[in-house]
This record gives sequence, structure tokens and C-alpha cells, in this order.
Amino acid sequence: MNTPLPGIALENRRLHLGVCGSVAAYKSVEVMRDLQKAGVLVSVTLTGSAARFVAPLTFASLGASPVYGRMFDDNAEPFAHLEPGRCAHALLVAPASATTLARLAGGFADEMLAAQALAFPGPLVIAPAMNPIMWAHPATRRNVAMLRERGVIFVPPDSGPVACGDNGEGKLASRKEIVFAAAKALLEQDMAGKKVLVTLGPTREPWDGVRVWTNSSSGRMGAALALAAYLRGAEVYALAGPGVPALPEKVQRTDVNGARQMFEAAVDLWPRMDFGIFSAAVADFSPVPKGPEKFKKSAAADDISIRFTRNPDILATLAQDARPEQRILGFAAETGDLEQNARVKLHAKGMHLTAANLIGLPGSGFISVNNTVFVCDCRGREENWPTMQKTDIAWRLLDWLLTL
Repeated sequence: MNTPLPGIALENRRLHLGVCGSVAAYKSVEVMRDLQKAGVLVSVTLTGSAARFVAPLTFASLGASPVYGRMFDDNAEPFAHLEPGRCAHALLVAPASATTLARLAGGFADEMLAAQALAFPGPLVIAPAMNPIMWAHPATRRNVAMLRERGVIFVPPDSGPVACGDNGEGKLASRKEIVFAAAKALLEQDMAGKKVLVTLGPTREPWDGVRVWTNSSSGRMGAALALAAYLRGAEVYALAGPGVPALPEKVQRTDVNGARQMFEAAVDLWPRMDFGIFSAAVADFSPVPKGPEKFKKSAAADDISIRFTRNPDILATLAQDARPEQRILGFAAETGDLEQNARVKLHAKGMHLTAANLIGLPGSGFISVNNTVFVCDCRGREENWPTMQKTDIAWRLLDWLLTL
């Protein structure tokens, strides 16, 4: 995954994974591994059909504990059908077969996974996978509708070719979407009902038909912030510059190129937002364009001068128009006096919280998955954070922002 999960929030959370009979059953192993990398403790139940596609030993060998099979296995604990409901924070069924959907909708408890789901009081996430004709059948649609009415969270199947050669809606959703949905179910929804604007990535300012003025921002910090807000229940709007990593599908993403395009989109969205997170490395200046054609070096002397115009300041403009209840987090990428420059920017631009980092620090900053930041807020609180994953920094920044 391009954007790892925030281990600081998920470590030692417990998820129970149900695996049903499907060619896609092998993909559940990678889903489990992604969650484990963030510190999630995973237990597993395989239906009898699932065990014909992937062995229980595969999950056990990779750290799943316990791994359940049939209801009346000789080695089964007498109350194994109740155990996930007592220990796990969320239950994920991926892939979920048509048979299991019918069992869950009907409230049957005739096999281990169905009994565990019936006895599970927490969030239930289902990622179906089956032939497109089976998925479209009225009985399946009715079962899905009944489960949705009961609050079950669905990760809808994708469209495309399936194992039997048919083509249509029914193939298991992407691993990324299943992992994000499972992680969200494991976490407190303390930003539910809030709308968050995130700007992220670089901007590209054209000079001629092929050349641009830009920077090396990867967008990873902003992607981590958008993901963190989404996992906490917020409605997230992302204005993404070129090359930004994939975001959850439920994040309302708008791809932009230049600073003025990002500015116009941000101005349009801002009045409806509760939080503004401005992590994009926006070009302060744009070169005066030479035109749509490639500028030939033969048309220039040995030296060439390029004239620039100033771009609008997105953060400062929106902060000036902010309502009293809106909260703003901004970033400062610096090469000099980090702490003093961060304090100046905090007050000059009207932010509530600023995170600043040194661009040239090895293993940190623009391209890295890690960052090392100095954080200060409008109330005078300041902290220096050690190098850590950007996803963990994002989570801690939202913790801080929610207190202001």
C-alpha cells in the first residue's frame, strides 16, 4: 500500500477475519498482512469451502491466532462461536460468498463463521465476491439490503473479469479498500459529521509546451492526513497535485495541476468545511509562459532569463475568511531556523496549528515515508517530534487539532 495505516492508532486493536469459499480467498492473506503491519491482532475463521482454497495453516503461520475451522472439530473450544464477540473490536468477512450472505441475513448459526457473526456486537464489515450473475440475483440483492438496514458495512465488489471467464460486477474489491474499511471499523469515529479540506502534493506551473516549474513533494504527508481524517469518520475533500498516492475511494478527490487551479477549488470548498489542512507544496511563483509550443534552445543565447508572477496564497486567503469555529493546520518546509520560521508563519497566516520540517534532513521530508517535525499552536504550545512515519504524525496532528 502506498499509504500505510497509522500504527499509533491501530496497535493492539483486534480484528476477526472471516474467509469464505471463493477463488479470491487467497487475497484475504494479504489483507491480514496489511493490518498486521499496523499492529492489529488478527484471528481468523475459515468456512469449510474456504479451506479448500487456502489452508488454515497459511494464516496460522503468518501470525493469526486463533484460527477456527468447523463448528464441531475435535480441537475446537466449546464456546469458540462466542469468542470473537468477546475479544475483537471489529469483524471483517472477506471474501463473503452468496451462501454466507444468505446465512447472515437469515440469522442462521449452522456453521462457525455464521454463529460468530450472529454473536458479534461490534462493527461488521463485508466484502462480497462471486459470479456477476449471482451478485445480481434478486435473492442476493435482498440479503444485502437487509444487512445494510442492520448497519452492516459493505465494501462493494468491483467490476471486471472473474475466474470463470464472465465479466461484470462481482469480483472482490481492491485490497486497499478492504483494508481501509476494516481499519475504520476498528477506530473511534471522533470526527464523524465533520468536513475536512486537505491540499496535498506539488503544483506544476507550465513554462512552455513541455517544461514546468515544480518541486519534489510526493504528497505522502497530505495523503496520510486525508486517510487519518477518513478513518476517524470525517467527510474528506482532497485537492491533489500531480503524482499524489491513492486515497480511499470515499475521499472526494479533485486532481489539480497549477497553484491557481488549486486556489480556485479551495475557495469554492472552504465555506462548507470545518477543518482546513494545507499540506500542499504550492508554488509561490509561476513562470510567465512562453506559449504552448516547446521553446527551442536554438532560439536563445547562451543565457536565458525567465520572468515569474506571484501566485495567490491559498492558506492566508482562506484563513482571512475563516469562521470562528473553523480550524486550520498548515505546514512549513524550511531550510533555516525551523522553530522561528514556524512561529512566524503560524501567526502571519492566521493558523491554529503549524507543523514544520527541514527539507534537507536525511530520511525525512518530501519524498520519504517519514518526517521529523516541530509543531506549534496558536496558544503557545510547542513540541519537537522525533522521526516517525508520516501516517503516525498525521494521527497525532489530528489529535492536537481536535483540542483547539
